[in-house]
Amino acid sequence: MSPRRRLLLLVAALAVTAAAASACTDVNGTNGKNFVSGDGAVIEIPVPDRGKPVTFSGETLTGDELDVVSLRGQVVVVNVWGSWCTECRAEAPKLVDAVSRFPSGTSTLGVDIRDSKDNALAYERGYGIDYPSIYDFGSETLLAFPPPYNPRATPSTMVLDAQGRMAALVLGSLPSTLTLVEVVQKVADESG
Repeated sequence: MSPRRRLLLLVAALAVTAAAASACTDVNGTNGKNFVSGDGAVIEIPVPDRGKPVTFSGETLTGDELDVVSLRGQVVVVNVWGSWCTECRAEAPKLVDAVSRFPSGTSTLGVDIRDSKDNALAYERGYGIDYPSIYDFGSETLLAFPPPYNPRATPSTMVLDAQGRMAALVLGSLPSTLTLVEVVQKVADESG
């Protein structure tokens, strides 16, 4: 990686860190929580507006390397979570149920942010989460998702089409299992 690219990534990571740190006050609407929560709004992105494929990789909680590029050709559901997040814990059973209903050929992965590995692994065991999660303490993976469709709340769920482009975003806790299943099915049908 070139020194210029490293510098740009460092500046971007610092900006995300500063934004996250400033999001931890009541002034910014977090209601005393250490994260920004969303309202569960579902944003579907029309095919012509999807932009470039999202690329990111990292080490999973179990120590394996995972690169989202290896999942091209499949619809990919990415859930941003943390074991410390009350709304993530409330959402987890809905997400596990939704995953069991996704059309075949759909991959699911998590991005665990600002967490300890021990707490994150206990969270996954407790909720029966069997898909991989990238361990991303500093939230750098979130930089891979293009504005204005980047995850700005914890939890957030993104749906990538078979080309790896952002097709949908749920900001905040899932409104329902069925809503996410319907969105994923629609993206799969478009990709089919």
